[in-house]
Amino acid sequence: MKRKHKIYLRMTILLLIIYIGLLIILCISEYNDSTATIHSFRDAFWYSLVTLTTVGYGDLTPVTPMGQAVGAVFLLLSAGIMMTLFGAVMSFVTSEGLPLFLLGFQRKKNWYYFADYGVESSTLAGNIYREDPDTVIIFGEKRDERTEFPDYPCIFVNASPSRIVARKKGVGTKCKIFFMKENDIDVNIRAVDLHTLPVDVYARTTSGQDQLSGNIRFFHSYDCCARQYWRSRPLCSYENTIVIIGFGNYGRCILERAILTNIISVDQHVAYHVFGDPKEFLAVHNQLNKTFSLGRVSETTDSLIFHSELWETHHKLMERADRIIICDDDEPEGWNIFWRLNNYYKTREHIHLRSNRKTPGVSYFGANEEIYTPDQIMRTTLNRAAIMINELFRKSVSYPTLRWEELDDLHRESKISAADHLLMKIRILLKDETITEVTPEITEKAYKEYCETKKSDNIQDMYRRLDHARWLRFYTFYNWSYGSARDDGEREHPMLAPYQELTPAQKRERDAAWELLGSIAPEMRQL
Repeated sequence: MKRKHKIYLRMTILLLIIYIGLLIILCISEYNDSTATIHSFRDAFWYSLVTLTTVGYGDLTPVTPMGQAVGAVFLLLSAGIMMTLFGAVMSFVTSEGLPLFLLGFQRKKNWYYFADYGVESSTLAGNIYREDPDTVIIFGEKRDERTEFPDYPCIFVNASPSRIVARKKGVGTKCKIFFMKENDIDVNIRAVDLHTLPVDVYARTTSGQDQLSGNIRFFHSYDCCARQYWRSRPLCSYENTIVIIGFGNYGRCILERAILTNIISVDQHVAYHVFGDPKEFLAVHNQLNKTFSLGRVSETTDSLIFHSELWETHHKLMERADRIIICDDDEPEGWNIFWRLNNYYKTREHIHLRSNRKTPGVSYFGANEEIYTPDQIMRTTLNRAAIMINELFRKSVSYPTLRWEELDDLHRESKISAADHLLMKIRILLKDETITEVTPEITEKAYKEYCETKKSDNIQDMYRRLDHARWLRFYTFYNWSYGSARDDGEREHPMLAPYQELTPAQKRERDAAWELLGSIAPEMRQL
């Protein structure tokens, strides 16, 4: 199509040159003849127009031999010129020319460019449009005629990100670019030189990297699913036995989020029973035994129990489990597990199934429309809260600390993990386990409760213990250990010690994550 478009363009330019030359010859040849009706370039143009379109008004006619020769040429070329012009117009309309032209009128809007059109891309684009109707959705490929047109306004144009950015010309907000296929940025030719463009890039990946350069960020659909799961179904105080069936990409991320987020009491002892191969997981996270009981159920701390045998052999465990999470990477297999549990096992009916199919009566999670949302992928709310945590922490300590822009991935993730725990803090403060959403009103109410209850030294000490437990889990998850002095290279930190061994100043550092509640509510009202 591009080659055809170029041929039409070149032919059009050549014909225009010939056409203008003929007009000039016609005008000169007729100008000095007293009987001529064509006296100016305007007259010549009008004569050519009515001739080429085969209208033939007859109000202007050439009288000189040269003029009549030019007229004959116009007569002979009329069909060819009209067909060429028609072809050029059709090429412009059916190729990327028209969409790019139309984009020029919408530069002040927010532009979202997707490198391909697929289920994930369409779901995210639809969620973006519902949140921001005054936006432009661009898919960087031609629409397949077999594909139904989305139920939101969008443009299909076979153009690279650089061409799209060039059309925006720096007007309005920066264009946001999405690569929705796993690791697509590694192989997609359109990802070349993205770091040099004034854009924000979000690329789906399976690796552990969150950031490549200043404007390129990675997201993990499995991690987004796990975050969405624990936000919509947070751990409750009555739950002591959790079963996870399936330890692939989804199961691993669900367990990781549970480790980093599910801290609701200093006395909790939740046992996570995981069915799947844990060798790689335990080899990578070799410091988890500092904060968890591994392989044995404990009555004083949380436990991680990995089962190599079939889950089907554990009837008693399924019967007493407070929650069963089915998260096999193979969705049909997940449904098979779900039906077997329902048909042959006694359960407490707290079975949660990862599924993209919406079926009445089934407690499912992980549907595309829940995972691929702007806030999940771009983490705007979460990152804003994490930045505020970092600023509060910088103000609460006497030693020099880094700004958000200066933090490496680990320490950014540390602040993000603290922001992830905000929902749990609100539920703890308000003693309400029905809360599953962080709103400005609920956040303000929780902060008032915090300010009131922390007047008690014992309660404030409990709050600090709780956040220290969360902090310990994070750093042991990333294989840090205790050291008398902080050493990032050796992954050692002096605060990786039991709470009672901390200094008063170190204990006060744990207040920042709670004080955030007072700062985030006003920010949320401005959104």
